[in-house]
Amino acid sequence: MNSDLYLLSLESSCDETSAAVLKNDQVLSNVIATQKVHEQFGGVVPEMASRAHIQNIVPVVDVALKNAQVEKQQLGAVAFTQAPGLLGSLLVGAGFAKSFAQARNLPLIAVHHMQAHVLAHYIEYPKPTFPFLCLTVSGGHTQIVLCKSHLDMTVLGETIDDAAGEAFDKSAKMLGLPYPGGPLIDKYAKDGDPLRFSFPITDMVNYDFSFSGIKTAILYFLQKEKKQNPHFVEQNLNDICASVQSTIIKTLLKKLELAATTLGIKNVGIAGGVSANSELRKALEELGSKKGWQIFIPKFEYCTDNAAMIGIAGYYKFLAGQTCGLDISPSARASW
Repeated sequence: MNSDLYLLSLESSCDETSAAVLKNDQVLSNVIATQKVHEQFGGVVPEMASRAHIQNIVPVVDVALKNAQVEKQQLGAVAFTQAPGLLGSLLVGAGFAKSFAQARNLPLIAVHHMQAHVLAHYIEYPKPTFPFLCLTVSGGHTQIVLCKSHLDMTVLGETIDDAAGEAFDKSAKMLGLPYPGGPLIDKYAKDGDPLRFSFPITDMVNYDFSFSGIKTAILYFLQKEKKQNPHFVEQNLNDICASVQSTIIKTLLKKLELAATTLGIKNVGIAGGVSANSELRKALEELGSKKGWQIFIPKFEYCTDNAAMIGIAGYYKFLAGQTCGLDISPSARASW
């Protein structure tokens, strides 16, 4: 009897519609449809995101199965993002997953989106051994997570206000850059001086973060400088971006270093959309070399929202017998 598990996984928590097919913990395909409609509004419009998911989900699943060269009758389970995220977007993925699972009489697996970001490290080698400390950074979340096993995770600290990704995007918006602005700050910062301008690094209690003060400082700084020189931003864009990026990264790594040192953990990684930032990756590797850590960073395609990470989380939940019924409901919020 063939003991291999072929698993279909779905991600629809925000503005990416994604489907992946896994054979056990091996990713056979990972297809992502990105929604461009939000760019003109400077941020994700929930209603438009939901409508785009409805349009995209069937074609994305079809392509994922074809790319994996797997037939529907070979599938042994269906995993989907249950929480957290935009409720309307989650409903689309959950509805499709439930229908597919019921039609084919397959086990259904509900996945926590942020836990899946952490488990993206276990898609390909090298894979972290436990205990493992992960900094998850995205547009909606910033957390330090202690992983004792694939399914035993504890949030040690998180942002008390804005997430790091939001700080990047809103700073970019203040600079007049189009949405999403985070990758553009990373791009322009490559040619800038990170020490040119100084912004405050917040220091919260324990392992928590705060980014609202950084945004306010940047706003007041730009207002002051533009009063004196209306062309200040375009004349100093690279240096501003480099300074903003450096401040956010220092804030993130300060708490990560504190947690790793206090707990004596040497296996350290980053996950989430902001982990695609080139300077954050470089800074973490430099810090890891200095501290004697083993650093783990997923490939770019597994950093942003994708169904492969949902699939790997679903695989480990399946092995543990953690399936769910058709009465499961998606949720905009999720507890650990």
